[in-house]
Amino acid sequence: MIKNLMRHGLPALAFTALPLLAPAVPATAAATAKEGSAVTETAVGPAGAAAVRAPVPLFEAIDRLPVAEEHRAGYRRDLYKHWNRGLNSGDGCDTRKEVILAEAVGAPQVAAGCKLTDGSWRSAYDGVMVIDAARLDVDHFVPLAEVYDSERTPWSAARREAYANDQTSPDTLIAVSAASNRSKADKDPAEWLPSEGSYHCTYAATWVGTKLRWDLAVDDSERQALLGLAEDCSTTTVVYEPAP
Repeated sequence: MIKNLMRHGLPALAFTALPLLAPAVPATAAATAKEGSAVTETAVGPAGAAAVRAPVPLFEAIDRLPVAEEHRAGYRRDLYKHWNRGLNSGDGCDTRKEVILAEAVGAPQVAAGCKLTDGSWRSAYDGVMVIDAARLDVDHFVPLAEVYDSERTPWSAARREAYANDQTSPDTLIAVSAASNRSKADKDPAEWLPSEGSYHCTYAATWVGTKLRWDLAVDDSERQALLGLAEDCSTTTVVYEPAP
């Protein structure tokens, strides 16, 4: 799978901030790689086995998803422990901050305690350029409540924490504008789509790939919405690798 190399290293330390939200400008190569990661190649096979790279067309990927009714009773957000200490427990940054660092299109300055200043990010959901990290949310691409609804059998606490902090896949977590994330909330594609229409095919592919990665079901309305999106995404393929 395509991975953002910044997840393995941090920008140098420095000291300034620009608290501003601005209209979108063209994404850099880093942002483009993130947006395209769900539609370029796929790794499929049993967890722990060598990945076999072969793109899965979006329609076929949707057909791989089991269909089941949702079950919200008993859900609590704290069932999914986040944010944990991240990939590098010694960098002073939790998972959320590591994702924000990884997805920057202009590297922020990093001070003690992982305080971020300066930097820039392109929010894929609404096409907005954000140049203040405080205006970003790190979204679980498939929201935690939706994951709970879609678990085929109840997950262990460890598996829920693994999902909630998953940086092994570039798609489970995404840094977006706080406004777009609050608009999305815990809605599935039958209820909400990004305002950035050019992102719809990637959104559908990433949603499907994330559900396949974590062996999550879809309900009937969600499946129909995904199939409707696929009608306009004939060249879109899905990337996923089953979670351990």
